[in-house]
Amino acid sequence: MTHLPALVTLLTVLLLFGTMWAVGHARGKYAIKAPATSGHPAFERAYRVQMNTLENTVMFLPTLWLAAHYGFSGWAGVAGLVWVAGRVWYALAYLKDPARRGPGYLVGMSGWAALLVLACVGVGRAMLV
Repeated sequence: MTHLPALVTLLTVLLLFGTMWAVGHARGKYAIKAPATSGHPAFERAYRVQMNTLENTVMFLPTLWLAAHYGFSGWAGVAGLVWVAGRVWYALAYLKDPARRGPGYLVGMSGWAALLVLACVGVGRAMLV
């Protein structure tokens, strides 16, 4: 379980690659020339999925590693897997129908919220010692 956060980090990198690939594929399929970020609705959905995933990853990875470093490696890994699963669900749903992205988003944010609690408890405990 101590290596689970590292696995989650690798899965996050693969998720980021997947969203990047989806944008590149949509850019080619719908002839959206760089640097444009609008055009066909399917391209715009792929672009928003990528950007939202990047935005969330900026909060997710530090929180994952703080929780893991400060005594909750196993639980951090489990919460991280929840986040990754939620983000994959969110991405696939958003690409098909933006109105259906909510449940995946909530699952992902639940994983992140758990990590935030673990990180706060771990850092707080360390500061009291």
